Amino acid sequence: MNGNQQDRNRRDIATRAVHTGERVPPSAARPTTTPIYLTSSFSYETTEQLDRVFGNEESGYVYSRYGNPTLRVLEHAVASLEQTEDAVAYPSGMAAIHAALALVVSAGDSVLAARDVYGATYAVLRDYFARFGVRTEYVDTLNVEAVAEAASRLQPAAILAETISNPLLRVTDLAAIGGIARECGATLIVDNTFASPVLVNPALLGADLVVHSSTKYLAGHGDTTGGIIACSAEKATVLREQSKLTGAVAGPLDAWLTLRGIKTLPLRIGRQSESAGCLVDWLQGDARVDRVHHPSLQPNLPTAQFTDVGYGGMVSFEIAGGDRDVVFRFLDALDLCVPATTLGDVYSLMLYPAISSHRALTAEQRSEIGIGEALVRLSVGIEAVADIRADLDQALGRALRS
Repeated sequence: MNGNQQDRNRRDIATRAVHTGERVPPSAARPTTTPIYLTSSFSYETTEQLDRVFGNEESGYVYSRYGNPTLRVLEHAVASLEQTEDAVAYPSGMAAIHAALALVVSAGDSVLAARDVYGATYAVLRDYFARFGVRTEYVDTLNVEAVAEAASRLQPAAILAETISNPLLRVTDLAAIGGIARECGATLIVDNTFASPVLVNPALLGADLVVHSSTKYLAGHGDTTGGIIACSAEKATVLREQSKLTGAVAGPLDAWLTLRGIKTLPLRIGRQSESAGCLVDWLQGDARVDRVHHPSLQPNLPTAQFTDVGYGGMVSFEIAGGDRDVVFRFLDALDLCVPATTLGDVYSLMLYPAISSHRALTAEQRSEIGIGEALVRLSVGIEAVADIRADLDQALGRALRS
C-alpha cells in the first residue's frame, strides 16, 4: 500500500476509524492454533501479484468464495484423516452430497443407491436430480450379488452408499462394492458420517468420493454446520471450480469450529463406541425393547474394514409394542438424553426417524426398508454410560406405563 503513517494520521477521523490497523503487516510470530480468517477478500502489495494469484500462477487467496486459509487447514486435516490427496469443505452435509453427485452425474445418467440412504439424500435424488433426467435405482447394499447385477444392468454413473446406514446401522462391505464400481466404471460415493475416519477409511477400500456431514462427529459439539468431500487432488480441483459457481462454500468460523472438534475426535469416538457397546448389551436384555440395531449385531459384518476402536456410537432400537404415541411419551420423558435432529455430539441425542431424518419417505416406504413406527435412534454421547442407561430406563418405564 502506498503512503506513510504520518500522512495517514492527517486523514479525517471518519477515514481513520475505518482503516487504521486493518492492513498492518503480520509479525514473525506464528499462532499456535489456526486463526479464523473472517474476511471476504484479500489484498496484495501490487496489482501484478493479485493478477498472478487470480490466474493460479501463484498460490494465495483473493475472495473467500474461491478459498479461505481457515477452510484450507480444515481440508488438509480431513484429507489426512481420510488418507486422501485432498478435501473440499461445504456449508452443510447435504451441500456436499449434492456436489459429489453433480460432479459425476449428467442428464440421462443412472445412480445406484443404497435402499436405506439418509432421507434427505433420498429426497435430493427424487426431487432434484430426477428433474434433470437422472434415474435412481435402490438396492440392498448388503446383498453384494444384487449390487453387482444392478450395476451390470444399469451401468450407473455413480454408486452411492453409506458406511453405516442411517438409521438401521447396516454396514456395507465397501471393498466388495468398490470392486463392482471399478468393474462397471462407476464413481463410488460413500457417506462416512456415522463411522468417521477413526473407524473406517472408505478411500482405502475403493471409494472415489468420501462425504461427511461435518456437523456430526467431525465437529462434535453441536455448534456448527458443515460438510466435506475427501477425494483425489484432481477431483478436488474440479469441485472447487464447481463451488465457485454455485457458492456452496463453508464459512471460516464453521471451519474453525470443526477443526477444534477434530482435535478430540479419536477420544470422543473411542468413548462413544465403548459406551454404545455397553448399552447394546443392556438393551438386548430388556423386555421393553423388541429389537436392537448396532453394527456389532450384523451377521457377516465386514470387520476387516474397521479399525480396532470399535463400531461407533450409534444405536437404534424398537420399543416393544410401541407406536407414535408411545415414542412421543418416551422422548418427552427423557431427562439427560436430548431429543434433537442430529447426531455425533458430546451430548447423548435421541431421534425419531419417522418424523425427522426419514420424514421425506411415506410410511409405506419407511416400512419397506425396516423403519417402523416404534424405531428410535440414539447417538451416544461422552457422559457416564451409567447415567445414559438410567435415563433410558426411566423413560421406557414412563412411556410404557398404562
